[in-house]
Amino acid sequence: MDDTPDIPRVAKLLADVARTRIVWTLIDGSVRAAGELAYQAGISSQSCSAHLMKLVHGGLLAVEAQGRHRYFRIANAEVACMIESMAALASGTEPGLPQCLPSTRSSTEAFMRARTCYDHLAGEIAVSILASMQKARWLRRKDAELVATRLGEHQLRALGVDFDSARDERRVFARPCADLTQRRPHLGGALGAHMLNLYIDQSWLVRSPKSRLVSVTPKGNEMFRKLLELA
Repeated sequence: MDDTPDIPRVAKLLADVARTRIVWTLIDGSVRAAGELAYQAGISSQSCSAHLMKLVHGGLLAVEAQGRHRYFRIANAEVACMIESMAALASGTEPGLPQCLPSTRSSTEAFMRARTCYDHLAGEIAVSILASMQKARWLRRKDAELVATRLGEHQLRALGVDFDSARDERRVFARPCADLTQRRPHLGGALGAHMLNLYIDQSWLVRSPKSRLVSVTPKGNEMFRKLLELA
């Protein structure tokens, strides 16, 4: 019996440039109409429709119908993590210089510092936070995932993280997610998503309405400084 995972099926789905552009447009966790995705991919609506159906049937995208219109999003966090990891691998070996960075220097610096990766925080700040949490023994590695220590659970609750909800989600609780620009992991999984919600709800970060970028507020600068000094 051959129990080899069907990796070629997934690889074939992402081997097409148009389909890659579609999934990369959605990596921010957004929900977008087919027409917008066709424009972003630089293809006709008819061609985009065919690509979208392949991605939906292949399990990479999910579709939602609203009246006569259909809207598409990344199927789940596991798919988003795979895509971001592949993007990091495809960007080469030199840290901080992936080809998909914004065109201006100021935008590039902001992108590298803090942005979203599907439903969690990515970039320099996120990588440093995960490193600090591991050094302070809030989190420890368990195989390919991360688990909270007793100290970590206590501290995360004190910080305001909805720990029980994160633990009860039907997905990986916490995992290292390859960072596109830093070549070191940031925090993914349910815990990563709940921590991003905390940052937004408590005004540490402000989302950009048209991109993955997030801006750090003065309060956020102070709170992130404290997180980075855990150990």
